[in-house]
Order: sequence, then structure tokens, then C-alpha cells
Amino acid sequence: QVRLVESGGGLVQAGGSLRLSCAASGRTFSSYAMGWFRQAPGKDREFVAGIGRNDGNTYYAASVKGRFTISRDNAKNTVYLQMHSLKPEDTAVYYCAVCVRNGLGYSTTAAYSYWGQGTQVTVSS
Repeated sequence: QVRLVESGGGLVQAGGSLRLSCAASGRTFSSYAMGWFRQAPGKDREFVAGIGRNDGNTYYAASVKGRFTISRDNAKNTVYLQMHSLKPEDTAVYYCAVCVRNGLGYSTTAAYSYWGQGTQVTVSS
């Protein structure tokens, strides 16, 4: 069992930056790839970014590539999402999750178990 707690969301103007954190419980954090997803009102949950177990591989949705950076600190059991040049369309609840079915790829929710409760990001125009 892994428990995830996201933090760092808030209200920011367009063009601003935020850094989200996801703290994980459990001793096996470093054994899993991790991902960030987001869900806007009335829309499906969508992939934002993923990172391999040892930080060597990162993956991004086309809509955030070049603006967002995913990273992890296995010593702190934490994964981060640094977001720059935020746009109003980035407004959503952001979730981190543990990737337990690597064979499905990073971008599908079916690859993930153990979701956090989410943190709201609101970008004003």
C-alpha cells in the first residue's frame, strides 16, 4: 500500500510558475515509476508527465513539453512537477500516481494505482 499526498497548488496569473510536490509513504517508492495527471471540470483525466524509477527517463504530454519538468527525490520519497509559463488551460486538479503496469505505457490511467487526493491549480488570464 502506498499513500500519496500532493501539495503546492494554488492561484497564479498566466505566465507564472508553480511547483507541485507529491509525498509518498512506504519503503518501496524508488521501485516505481511515477506520473502526474490532471483533470479539468467536465473533462477526462489526462496525462501530464511521467518519470522512471531512477529519474533517467521522463515523458511529457505535448501540451506541457518545454514548460513543465517532472523530477523525483527517492531519498525524500517525493516527486515534483515544476510548471512554468502557465496558461489558463492548465487549470485543473493535479494528481500524482504510482505506475504499476509499465507495459501499458506512462500516458494511460490504466497503468497506475494509488492516486493522491489532488491539488487544485488555477491560472487566471
